[in-house]
Amino acid sequence: MNVLFVCSRNRLRSPTAENVFRDWPGIRVASAGLKPDAEERLTPDDLDWADLVLVMEKRHKSEISRRYMPHLRDVRIVVLGIPDDFDFMDPQLVDLLQRKVPPHLRGR
Repeated sequence: MNVLFVCSRNRLRSPTAENVFRDWPGIRVASAGLKPDAEERLTPDDLDWADLVLVMEKRHKSEISRRYMPHLRDVRIVVLGIPDDFDFMDPQLVDLLQRKVPPHLRGR
């Protein structure tokens, strides 16, 4: 399964998630951001690759749905509800991700 983590600028939350789940069995991970100045900006190819998109905030899901609808045919988008309050690899962020992400990866 291909899992894409998305946040605003792909500098803190989504790259942390990519690092945390890089070695999770049975999945491949990537991350991207929605803002023009994102480190890795979300592209239609990213969405075509992804089986599951995990976004940090509701507004990320709304923006993806609005901008990329033709590329979301078989893609499930899940909102994790993680605010932009953390540094890269912040232990609290890692803990939140480890609690919120695995239920979406099991049984696939």
